[in-house]
Amino acid sequence: MSYETMRAAWLANHREQKINMATLFKYYKPLCSSIRFTSPFTIPPFRYAPNRTRPPRTVPVTGKRRQFFSFFSSLTSSLPVLNENNSGPTSGDGAASPPSELWLYNTMTRKKELFKSKLDGKVGMYVCGVTAYDLSHIGHARVYVTFDVLYRYLRHLGYDVSYVRNFTDVDDKIIARANEVGEDPISLSRRYCEEFHQDMVSLHCLPPSVEPRVSDHMPQIVDMINKILDNGCAYRIDGDVYFSVDKFPQYGRLSGRKLEDNRAGERIAVDTRKRNPADFALWKSAKEGEPSWQSPWGPGRPGWHIECSAMSAAYLGHSFDIHGGGMDLVFPHHENEIAQSCAACGDSNISYWVHNGFVTVDSEKMSKSLGNFFTIRQVIDLYHPLAVRLFLLGTHYRSPINYSDALLENASDRIFYIYQTLYDCENVIGEQDAGSEDSAIPPDTMNCIVKFNDLFAASMSDDLHTPVVLAAISDPLKIINDMLHTRKGKKQAKRIESLSGLGKIVQKVLTILGLMPTTYSEVLQQLKEKALRRAKLTEDQVIQKIHERTEARKNKDYEKSDAIRKELSSVGIALMDNPDGTTWRPAVPLALQELEIGTP
Repeated sequence: MSYETMRAAWLANHREQKINMATLFKYYKPLCSSIRFTSPFTIPPFRYAPNRTRPPRTVPVTGKRRQFFSFFSSLTSSLPVLNENNSGPTSGDGAASPPSELWLYNTMTRKKELFKSKLDGKVGMYVCGVTAYDLSHIGHARVYVTFDVLYRYLRHLGYDVSYVRNFTDVDDKIIARANEVGEDPISLSRRYCEEFHQDMVSLHCLPPSVEPRVSDHMPQIVDMINKILDNGCAYRIDGDVYFSVDKFPQYGRLSGRKLEDNRAGERIAVDTRKRNPADFALWKSAKEGEPSWQSPWGPGRPGWHIECSAMSAAYLGHSFDIHGGGMDLVFPHHENEIAQSCAACGDSNISYWVHNGFVTVDSEKMSKSLGNFFTIRQVIDLYHPLAVRLFLLGTHYRSPINYSDALLENASDRIFYIYQTLYDCENVIGEQDAGSEDSAIPPDTMNCIVKFNDLFAASMSDDLHTPVVLAAISDPLKIINDMLHTRKGKKQAKRIESLSGLGKIVQKVLTILGLMPTTYSEVLQQLKEKALRRAKLTEDQVIQKIHERTEARKNKDYEKSDAIRKELSSVGIALMDNPDGTTWRPAVPLALQELEIGTP
């Protein structure tokens, strides 16, 4: 085997783990400035012959740079290999993928695959929704932000997308919570469905095409169970109906689990009447105090898994393009969906199974059952929802992301910078008439626009690598700021045309990522209000501190002046001195800037 062949094979196997660090630092440079190096951070080698070994380089990292690595935590574990001219992701043979293509990681095949819809120009996508018995947490936010970005990007590529996301409003957990508070289970679930809608609107998630609820689809569920029984893949016991996993030889192909390794009781208590401990309920006979519906097997309610099979088939058919959800649903939920869907219809087929990684707290999955969760409502009370969305997109969707105040502060600081830059740009353009033709934009600026657009297309088309896109935004924003605030930039020819072109491409990308606000001024004010809340200060108190500092500087009491600046900086309020006076803006609190968050 030749060296080039071995090298291509090695790159194909490791393209998600390695990346050209020089290229990354170019795009992340604004996040890595003014850093002192004191402790080691190990970067794995990138390109070398497979039959050689090379010790890893050691680059000391601390402070802001450590925060940078933690904020974009997927960079060393899940980014695409960029080719030498950064024109886009590469396949195993090193060839660049056309930006119009979309590659998605398929959990079923355990590899990235070129996306091809079953019907030209149309996509059917089903995403498992929440079990509505409580407020949703940040782990839920990650799921639905992830698939909102996929939904938006598919539409950007020109697809007509039928996006179905269900509500589970009939479930053991809902019944238990309803009994605790003395409320009708369906009424309680309906209330939390509306709370979920509010959270999704806050996070800028587009509404799906359809949002079916279990309680509205009993006929479809009963019909599917009947088909499974007729096909000999289920059995009845005292009004209950169970799926027989022994009748489905391919059981376990999604999760990779062997049948003997599967556990019963993932969501409910073990039933010793089952023929195989791994068999799961399709229908549960009615119990006192629980809601029930009529069926051929007596009154009862559906099991957890059958609902998604029945509702996805009702709206998308038995064969559609994408089925998504959190990684925790791979087993048993999605494994069971495949079994029962195929048992009901031999032609059942889903092309791509897509799953996002967990949100963790201290390296443990965030979940209600563990009690280590933060609700979306709790988090957006202190951080702007768009900062939360940026935080979630700062890590590749398949990688775990660790929840921390430090990372949210960095995301909040970053998004303030983005919107402030675009707001200033918009104001300057508004004062003058910008050129309308792309040909009027100078070559250097046009090169930046084209390069950013190409990198956006290549990164998004390579399994939605949003961290690369968020990093690359730094280039056009830096040029905008130079043209707005530096003497050289203000003198550039066709400055307004350049600002207009750069602003438009950044706005386009933010819109596709779901990060475009209604107005910059409004969201900037909201970001300041959130910062004041975290600092436990009012704006009047900050202004009073600014007045005190101004007086101290007039009196040449620089010790007091510095103390006031440091006092405000410690709680996330940065003072900005300019010829017209002193203003303030949100910033990462000093304590968190100094905190060593840890290496990826």
